[in-house]
Amino acid sequence: MNYYLRKIIGLFATLFLVSLTTFLVFQFLPENPAEIILGVDAEPEEIKALEKELGLDKSASQRYLNWIKNLMSGDMGKSYRYHQDVAKLIANSFRVTFGLAAMSLFFTVLIGLPMGIYISKKHNKFTEIFLSVVTQIGYSVPSFCMGILLITAFSKILPSMNYVPFSVNPLEYFKTMLLPSLALALGSSAILMRYIKVCIDEEKNKDYVRTAQSKGISDKKILKRHILRNSLIPSITMLGMLVADILGGSIIIENVFSLPGIGKLVSVSISTRDLPLIQGLVLYLAFIVVFCNFLVDTIYSIIDPRIRLK
Repeated sequence: MNYYLRKIIGLFATLFLVSLTTFLVFQFLPENPAEIILGVDAEPEEIKALEKELGLDKSASQRYLNWIKNLMSGDMGKSYRYHQDVAKLIANSFRVTFGLAAMSLFFTVLIGLPMGIYISKKHNKFTEIFLSVVTQIGYSVPSFCMGILLITAFSKILPSMNYVPFSVNPLEYFKTMLLPSLALALGSSAILMRYIKVCIDEEKNKDYVRTAQSKGISDKKILKRHILRNSLIPSITMLGMLVADILGGSIIIENVFSLPGIGKLVSVSISTRDLPLIQGLVLYLAFIVVFCNFLVDTIYSIIDPRIRLK
């Protein structure tokens, strides 16, 4: 219990420091939010009135406390560009990005895990060359290039834009999300494949495997019950980083496929200098990274209780 309590305290402490740092950074920006909203032709009286309405006439410490108080109630401010609540905008975009992350993770595990196990069993020159070529492609080809290749190859069969929500048409939703999720999954599955193969090879040479073999336990049972479980720990780290990266907003992929997700929202908020939206997105991104790390640590402790005891 102390292990999980320390992790939770660390999670909230990190979020507090991120919120404080984010707020302080925005205090040093040269732009006046009131002028951004009203435009350069606004009268000084109008700017002063809006500054008072936004609370900009108060001290920095008071504004920060008010911002934290509003955050606790789910109020992240109102977007300058969209004239909507920031929390609502992020929530709507999150649904799209979450679906993309879920499908990408599914394809990554579906392709990478069995291929890594299969290649670890086949020790020959062909499999080594195949693994080397595939992983080099996965490392070197960016996901947006893979996306463009997939659009070129399958645009006549599958849609490459015009996002359809799941609630409107589930079948069209999956068709729309298939290409972008594959663009992200093909590279990450190649990396997962190598992770699994290398980890299994390392575990095979350990004493507990030789002990199990001496007891007459079949190689299949040793692989399933012992080797694979221990090999998953490094792979979970990579998968956790992948999920955090996608949930943080795959900016280029979402723009390539015109998906209204977090990545699209990030690019629009920066280009329009929408400060409340940027501030909310920074806090969201910090939460996603910290939460994914917390989730990975929790899965570690379940797979290998020795981590929790340490």
